[in-house]
Amino acid sequence: MPLPIFDMHCDLLSYLDKFPEASPYDASEYLPCAVPYLKKGNVKTQVCAIYTGVSPESMNSALNQAKIFSELPSKYPNDLIHLVQNLDNWPSLEKVSLIASIENAAGLGNEKASFSEIEKQFQKIRSLTGQLAYISLTHHTENRFGGGNYTSGIGLKEDGKRLLDLMDGLKIPVDLSHTSDELAGGILNHITQKGLEIPVIASHSNFRSIWSHPRNISDEFAKELIHREGLLGVNFLRAFLDNEVPERLYEHILHGFSIGGEKAICFGADFFYTRDFPDPKRFPFYFPLAENASKYPSILDHLNQRLTKEKLKGLAYQNSLNFYQKLWS
Repeated sequence: MPLPIFDMHCDLLSYLDKFPEASPYDASEYLPCAVPYLKKGNVKTQVCAIYTGVSPESMNSALNQAKIFSELPSKYPNDLIHLVQNLDNWPSLEKVSLIASIENAAGLGNEKASFSEIEKQFQKIRSLTGQLAYISLTHHTENRFGGGNYTSGIGLKEDGKRLLDLMDGLKIPVDLSHTSDELAGGILNHITQKGLEIPVIASHSNFRSIWSHPRNISDEFAKELIHREGLLGVNFLRAFLDNEVPERLYEHILHGFSIGGEKAICFGADFFYTRDFPDPKRFPFYFPLAENASKYPSILDHLNQRLTKEKLKGLAYQNSLNFYQKLWS
């Protein structure tokens, strides 16, 4: 029996928001996180990101995605449930359990929203989704909270500090996967200086020392997350692994163990709808060995000779499960 999987990131919700008539069962090469793939890969928990760009419509889109998330188990009761209500029963779950997260806090507040509107939006989304798996302050670009991973030199802004203060004690991790280095440093410093109770993770980032890309995390930040007992989710996108070498996926995973991440390394595949992506140079987005969520068993089989059973379990699900069971207990 293949190991169960706890994956830290996919973009199923933004697909269902963009195409209201679409189904999470649309298994094609363009939707690698479709439910049939999740089931075939023995994914027991899937974190579903509420993703928005930086736009005037970001708050409306985020709220709609939260509503979609809240309705998925009632629409598809044979296969889907919400994890938050079932975390203690995780070993016996027979369905795919879902947690929501926020990828880009522009969904909490567009560039013109007042901070009181941001607070109200935050509460609306929390009431619809239950506990959030994490919040990313930015995506690739700059917003009112800070600098994204493609905006070098822009760090934590005043609204970013206010949002972190709002998150204090709510048991919602902050995610460094889409920060500039300056924003990552600013987040860590602000949490430390103010003594905030906010866990820190990188939900779907690879290692810059293996593949030099601004989307990947430095060993310095990775080791700091390990020190803070966070998580490091390995990303399956070709652009962040190595454009030409599929097996680099395994090097990123093994590197996470080599720098002390035995209790932190996990999966954050980053599967999303790719058909209408505007940059043709990004195709194919995934190597065949990791092209959809059905591939987890073969990935673990490949690592079987290089990792102990305990390390394989940690990577597959135990590290993520332990993290959230401890956080939400």
